[in-house]
Amino acid sequence: MTTFVDRVELHIAAGNGGHGCASVHREKFKPLGGPDGGNGGRGGDVILTVDQSVTTLLDYHHSPHRKATNGKPGEGGNRAGKDGQDLVLPVPDGTVVLDKDGNVLADLVGHGTSYVAAQGGRGGLGNAALASARRKAPGFALLGVPGDLGDIVLELKTVADVALVGYPSAGKSSLISVLSAAKPKIADYPFTTLVPNLGVVTAGSTVYTIADVPGLIPGASQGRGLGLEFLRHVERCSVLVHVLDTATLESERDPVSDLDIIEEELKQYGGLGDRPRIVVLNKIDVPDGKDLAEMVRPDLEARGYRVFEVSAVAHLGLRELTFALGDLVGQARAAKPKEEATRIVIRPKAVDDAGFTVTQEEDGLFRVRGEKPERWVRQTDFNNDEAVGYLADRLNRLGVEQELMKAGARSGDGVAIGPEDNAVVFDWEPSMMSGAEMLGRRGEDHRFEEQRPAVQRRRDREAERDESLREYGDFDPFE
Repeated sequence: MTTFVDRVELHIAAGNGGHGCASVHREKFKPLGGPDGGNGGRGGDVILTVDQSVTTLLDYHHSPHRKATNGKPGEGGNRAGKDGQDLVLPVPDGTVVLDKDGNVLADLVGHGTSYVAAQGGRGGLGNAALASARRKAPGFALLGVPGDLGDIVLELKTVADVALVGYPSAGKSSLISVLSAAKPKIADYPFTTLVPNLGVVTAGSTVYTIADVPGLIPGASQGRGLGLEFLRHVERCSVLVHVLDTATLESERDPVSDLDIIEEELKQYGGLGDRPRIVVLNKIDVPDGKDLAEMVRPDLEARGYRVFEVSAVAHLGLRELTFALGDLVGQARAAKPKEEATRIVIRPKAVDDAGFTVTQEEDGLFRVRGEKPERWVRQTDFNNDEAVGYLADRLNRLGVEQELMKAGARSGDGVAIGPEDNAVVFDWEPSMMSGAEMLGRRGEDHRFEEQRPAVQRRRDREAERDESLREYGDFDPFE
């Protein structure tokens, strides 16, 4: 049974926003007390959070579908709907979040670091929030916006200071077991280690972590054996330690050729050329191993490597190795620039971005794409003429009508707002530019327009002027 998973594809869905409520306050002697529909609640987010107690992505391997809760709809009496509950997913330290195309979205390092992988939809405004001096009694409310959904890939890259690399059965697991308190599985057959093992080592005042990376073999960087699956765990390490077997029973192998093969695999994988290397000649407790270590050491030192002869079984040469690694880790930490532990990729919009685009497709259809127009379409109840008119006004103010004209659209041409698989299609009429004028003072109840004093009418006109300024700026409490 699988107990360690370091790469999964996760299907996530944030909660949908609750619908706004269209309601009119009614009580004795006040049959038309004004709009009192509340706003819908916000949908819950899907949040990835680093948790030190989590060391594998196994839970998401078995349950890859995760969804946050929806927001509740608004109610009459100005009662807002309850927000959906955020779904917090704990992930191991060192988890990288990618999209389906392999682009990095976030690099999560450090306990408590979080990233919103899917944002919940905003709740729709109730008719109380839509009321204004020009629209005293809206007979509609906005629908809630669906939450984000999609697929992401989680990759775990072990966070360690030192990585032990080498052939299977070179003694990496034995070495980490004597340098730290880690208790990996140890046996005398290849590929005993199937998962990276982590241990904590203390060398004087320096405390560092050391990782035993599963055995590499020729072709690992192209996917042969287990190497490709675990080479990513070497990326974050500051120091690489080549553990070479000086007592191998395979006649075609020797420490120098083993080193050359592993170095070639690291080179093919890429991005590791600047890491300092140390060579450990292991198993010198075996007579032939000691002789071979003394034979190859001058050649390795001539290449510029710092060489240590050790025996994990007999505990020989471990103290010198421990402090040498501590010195290198300290140097790497001092040279590393201070930066944010988490790297989240942000792609800001251009300064001159109008917020939408208008393109003509081969079949003559004009397609409008943009975050605002597509959201507004999703918020519109197309069974309500007043709500449709409100959408037309918003699109006009955004400049969609003008851009359609520039693109060559004429009366009766088809216009689609949204992507191909989920768009609203209609026949365009330039008269939509008149918006509110075409449908009159939309959203007002003329029973409110009884005889009023001249002073009150003047105040209402002033309030209408101020409100038009706010509304034509696309005022939205949720923006």
